[in-house]
Amino acid sequence: MEQLLGAQQHHSSLSPRTPTRPHLQHAASNRFRDHHHPQQPHAGLKILRVTPPFFLLLLAAVYLLASATILSAPAPSLRASTKKPDRLVVPVPAPVPPSRPPSPELLELDNGRIRARISNVGAAVTSLLVPDKNGVLADVVLGFDSLDPYLNGTSPYFGCIVGRVANRIKDGKFTLNGVQYSLGINNPPNTLHGGFKGFDKVIWEVTEYNKGKTPSITLKYYSKDGEEGFPGDVSVTARYSLPSSMELKLEMEAAPLNKATPISLAQHTYWNLAGHNSGDVLAHSIQIRGSQITPVDQISIPTGEFMQVSGTPFDFLTEGEIGDRIGQVPGGYDHNYVLDDSREVKSGLRHVAKVTDPSSFRVLNIWGDAPGVQFYTGNFLAGIVGKGGAVYGKHAGLCLETQGFPNAVNQPNFPSVIVHPGEKYMHTMLFEFSTK
Repeated sequence: MEQLLGAQQHHSSLSPRTPTRPHLQHAASNRFRDHHHPQQPHAGLKILRVTPPFFLLLLAAVYLLASATILSAPAPSLRASTKKPDRLVVPVPAPVPPSRPPSPELLELDNGRIRARISNVGAAVTSLLVPDKNGVLADVVLGFDSLDPYLNGTSPYFGCIVGRVANRIKDGKFTLNGVQYSLGINNPPNTLHGGFKGFDKVIWEVTEYNKGKTPSITLKYYSKDGEEGFPGDVSVTARYSLPSSMELKLEMEAAPLNKATPISLAQHTYWNLAGHNSGDVLAHSIQIRGSQITPVDQISIPTGEFMQVSGTPFDFLTEGEIGDRIGQVPGGYDHNYVLDDSREVKSGLRHVAKVTDPSSFRVLNIWGDAPGVQFYTGNFLAGIVGKGGAVYGKHAGLCLETQGFPNAVNQPNFPSVIVHPGEKYMHTMLFEFSTK
């Protein structure tokens, strides 16, 4: 990255330190006048003997003073502008990988009310214990007891962070700055969640683990230029924390180091507020703060249009049961909602969605700052054996993934997901639990 440094303009005047032209003229006139006064030969000879050395000394002093003034002033090229550039572009070397590749770990955040287990494999939430109305804890996220499925790619994105670009990119191609990039086609004919080995399948480095009053885990990953076909080196950071007794917070940041690149991360936890082993979520009720969706074609790629949800099975502006109209949506819900500007704001984040389980009375409110949220009802889950031998069938969990719009790299009317060197991608989610 190149940083453009603007130096403060300094205006220096040489006149106070330099004899003025009239003084020089006066000295010259005295010298020449002596040549025209023969009636005072001795005085004239004295002046001719004294004036030249004195004059040379005076000139030397003037030269030294002027030189010192000029040399002490900043170079004109460095002080030509005092205005700070709009974008700081600083050259940053390619990231140096850790001396030893990080090993898979499973860490715990516990504040006495909720308890989360988070792995550095895919930065995944593998377990989250939350109390119901009677204070009984249950694990409300789908997952596995072993880290092997997260590592070997058999996990259907349980609990992880997906990237470099979440959701689908049509035909696995996009053009940026006149260059066409081809990505891994892991969801034919498209690229899904970053390709064959996206951020969900890599081992992140644990850079901070705090077990104090506000427990937190900070994870970092360096994505290299050309990884899964994406341009440029990118430094990615994810921080999970428990900021209050019933909240889990995720702060994601990413900075491209040397090339412009698309970045759009998403947290892909499958929620079941009745407990991960309690069956499907069709009885859950949901509210989504989006009055439009981006409709998709036969291969789940947005058409580029915006569709009002009012009067359709996608209308969850008021809380409604998921199973009521899911049969009217071929395949189930798997759509991007365009989030409205909500009047409800918490910690600078707007209200995204609310989920309620009628059996346990657990409530989940999600807050975020991304332009869209993908509502997915686990349509492709089919007999996956998870924690404690639980079998996850169709609709066993739901996802609410705040994100940039799918295929935004190929849709100029969607909010851009391109991030340039010197800029930083930032994305925050807050998961707030309560009981009804």
